[in-house]
Amino acid sequence: MPSTKVCVLRSAGTNCDQETAAAFSLAGAHAELLHINNLVSGARMLDDFHILALPGGFSYGDDIASGKIFANELRFKLADALRKFIDDGKLIIGICNGFQILVKSGLLPGSKQWDQEASLIINDSAKFEARWVYLKPAGRCAWTEGLERIIYLPVAHGEGKFVTRDKNVLNRLKKNKQIVFQYCDEQGKLSGYPDNPNGSLESIAGITDPTGRILGLMPHPERHIFSAQHPRNWNLKSKSGDGLQIFKNGVKYVKEKL
Repeated sequence: MPSTKVCVLRSAGTNCDQETAAAFSLAGAHAELLHINNLVSGARMLDDFHILALPGGFSYGDDIASGKIFANELRFKLADALRKFIDDGKLIIGICNGFQILVKSGLLPGSKQWDQEASLIINDSAKFEARWVYLKPAGRCAWTEGLERIIYLPVAHGEGKFVTRDKNVLNRLKKNKQIVFQYCDEQGKLSGYPDNPNGSLESIAGITDPTGRILGLMPHPERHIFSAQHPRNWNLKSKSGDGLQIFKNGVKYVKEKL
């Protein structure tokens, strides 16, 4: 059995857990689907895992706001376990709804735990955006090692516009190189809609915390782990899709650092 253990945490409304687990399995990890109630009740321990993955979907039906209820469960029911998990040098990834959860819990941008400094709000288009986008790797973190070229991933969200509480937060993200993915056109140029599907500040598609070990992004890397999943240009010479490297990086980090 692979030594890297991944907790793919779900709740009512999560619907990308199977794909996320499959991506980690393909990357060489042992991924386990776990309902959040198993951690809250103490039936399972977060400490048993090396990576925590918060997948996409519509946790709790996006009541109140996307990811907010799940975020509050992390903050008020699992704070001690998460604090130890992070202090132990382990990894966290949040994809789409998972990114919303990380931001609204205050785990991202992460200058101070449980302090919400940013949010993901309704798209400028005021509609659900479901299509493929180009991403330009920007800063560096454990999850993006070796990603030098523009990658192509799908988005599927209605509340994906990244905003910060104030300019100081945004400036700190830029200064610390915590912006790790930006929406761009096919040539890598930052531009507006439709290349930026939601109107995010600075075309931000993904950020990391100051340690580089917690990653949140709106596009779905788990939906492009095979080259045949590319909607237009199948690269039959390479079996891997653009998103797989992100999961491989997480597994590699665990094997080398933990």
